[in-house]
Amino acid sequence: MTSADRTTTTRRPIVAGVDGSESSLAALRWAMLQAELTGAPLEIVSAWEWPVSYSGWETPEPPDYDPADEARRQLDKAISAVLTPRDAIEVRRSVIEGHPAPVLEALSTTADLVVVGSHGHGEFVGMLLGSVSEHCVTHCHCPVAVIRGTPRA
Repeated sequence: MTSADRTTTTRRPIVAGVDGSESSLAALRWAMLQAELTGAPLEIVSAWEWPVSYSGWETPEPPDYDPADEARRQLDKAISAVLTPRDAIEVRRSVIEGHPAPVLEALSTTADLVVVGSHGHGEFVGMLLGSVSEHCVTHCHCPVAVIRGTPRA
């Protein structure tokens, strides 16, 4: 198969949710290997949303703050930490506004597999499964792989 063949594939993608946490980087590594094994394209997704307001008060943001750009930079950093130019897979990048759980659920309708880390940046110490991974396991429309990150010391 030539690289031209890989970029014109009609296979359903493997979707990897990334937030920059160690667990999501482990999930991205696993998803990359799965994409290599199966020949499926890898769609790497970072979701973002405006910070929550508290007690009806809006959270003030600096005028030059761009959460989509921040998510894009974090996604690029994660990709450069895991993928190399010699990886022979088709990669798509997506930065999508919204909470990660429903974003990944929506993408699961056209995916072969969704891969997420067991905990993201919003984790509570001691939980076995984070809220996004739990949502994906119970709501996604395709198989879901939940990958644990490096154990903590």
